[in-house]
Amino acid sequence: MLKKIIPKKLRRELRLLLLKGNKYECPLCHFHAKKLKQIGSSIPVLKEKEVIGGGIRLGKCYKCNSTDRERLIYIYLDKVCNLFERNKDLKILHIAPESNLSDALLKQDFKNYIRGDLRTAGYNYPKEVIDMSVLNIPFEDNYFDLIICNHVLEHIPNDIDAMKEIYRVLKKGGEAILQVPISKNSEITFENFSITEPKEREIVFGQFDHVRIYGQDYPTRLEKSGFKPQRINISKKYEKYGLNLDEDLFIGRKI
Repeated sequence: MLKKIIPKKLRRELRLLLLKGNKYECPLCHFHAKKLKQIGSSIPVLKEKEVIGGGIRLGKCYKCNSTDRERLIYIYLDKVCNLFERNKDLKILHIAPESNLSDALLKQDFKNYIRGDLRTAGYNYPKEVIDMSVLNIPFEDNYFDLIICNHVLEHIPNDIDAMKEIYRVLKKGGEAILQVPISKNSEITFENFSITEPKEREIVFGQFDHVRIYGQDYPTRLEKSGFKPQRINISKKYEKYGLNLDEDLFIGRKI
């Protein structure tokens, strides 16, 4: 009954008013909230493998719908790298750009912020995103200062080739943020390329378009691709931004 009486926009404003609090602050829209929205999947394998960033969790901002994944990257760039105070001539590649994070980076007016993705049905893309495969990045060697590749490699059958391609276009001294969902209790990455049906992949890997579940050997895969990998956790330090406390950052550097 109230839905018919109260306009949708007003209902949303009233809901946000009720959700206001001091526990969390979204760094992307600056909304202060007492709780976060539930996201993630209840597919059994995600719980069985304790997949970080894949299962049910409280991780979405009620106002802008940013996810814990997006906020983690933003906080790393802002608080740890001080990226937004640095040279605006930096060359940045954002692979499969998430809309909230992408919008926030666009506001920083970097002269060379490039977004690229292999356009896939069912996904939404910000405007001016280059149609690009991570296996064939259309830029010369040693081109980018920073590459953001956030939860992409789990979709790529030949992920080592993708890592090598990212390494190729990264400048010496540059860094790539290479996030993937990762199992807390599996030492070895699990993949089975005979599994091709979306429904079966969902059961086995936790999502219809995933081709593996990474294990704790993920940094070794990065190292074999040429990177000097670093694994750090900033989530506990910046808990107020609604980050997943278990999610580590995987940074690949080109020495």
